[in-house]
Amino acid sequence: GLKQLTPFGPGGETLMDYSVYDAVRAGFDRIVFVIRRDFEAIFREQVGSRYAGKIEIDYAFQSLDDLPGGRKPPENREKPWGTGQAVFAARNVIDGPFAVINADDFYGAESFRKLAAELRSFKAGELGMCLCGYRLENTLSEYGTVSRGICETEAGFLTCVTEHTKLSREGNQVKSELEDGKTAYFPPEQPVSMNCWGFSPELFDELEKMFARFLDERGLELKSEFYIPFAADELIKTGKTKCRMLTSEDRWFGVTYQDDRPTVVQGLADLAASGKYPQKLF
Repeated sequence: GLKQLTPFGPGGETLMDYSVYDAVRAGFDRIVFVIRRDFEAIFREQVGSRYAGKIEIDYAFQSLDDLPGGRKPPENREKPWGTGQAVFAARNVIDGPFAVINADDFYGAESFRKLAAELRSFKAGELGMCLCGYRLENTLSEYGTVSRGICETEAGFLTCVTEHTKLSREGNQVKSELEDGKTAYFPPEQPVSMNCWGFSPELFDELEKMFARFLDERGLELKSEFYIPFAADELIKTGKTKCRMLTSEDRWFGVTYQDDRPTVVQGLADLAASGKYPQKLF
């Protein structure tokens, strides 16, 4: 089913509704939904229609065979190729600086304001990139471990993102259970990536080259995925561009476990009660 259509807000809002609302008031002027072609009809009816008159809407379609250079997927492959391909799928409908987010996460208004300001600073014709990170303690679940991209920075720029797949709170720190059986600890304020990126449209040419190399190396693996953080990491390490590290103090919301749902519902109700959002967004 479409997790993006699950209601959480006091007026029946989805988490995506909050992202659209925050994007509009931060100054974004168009939303591009990257979806599967077979979801198009229900998505237009149940999602796109609710934003009519509020902001321009476009669609891009992620498919198994949308590959660079005429490459073909392996015969038994069933799923598309991950977030990197999802962004690549939007190359024909985006012609200016843009943000990339997950549709089923709540990011808060601050991230969109900061992304919008940074995107306006990008110079035409140059590859630009930024990431809005969150305090690790604001992204944890009380019901189990979570996966987060731990961000390392220098002088306000991202230097690398390392995926940690088993993070949980332990006292005043956050514990990471590593694959080799060892344990790492991080302070609660450690910045993490929740896939809240900003790019200039020059990204698409670079994505095409990186995706092609990825397919040549790992394209026959039936479950390999081309992730946008991997692409960003390569652009940084090869010196193609720098990535400005932005940070948000807002609390991130998401449903990693079914038991997270009441926490998310209560959190959004509290934000509405405090006046930060209306009781009904649209």
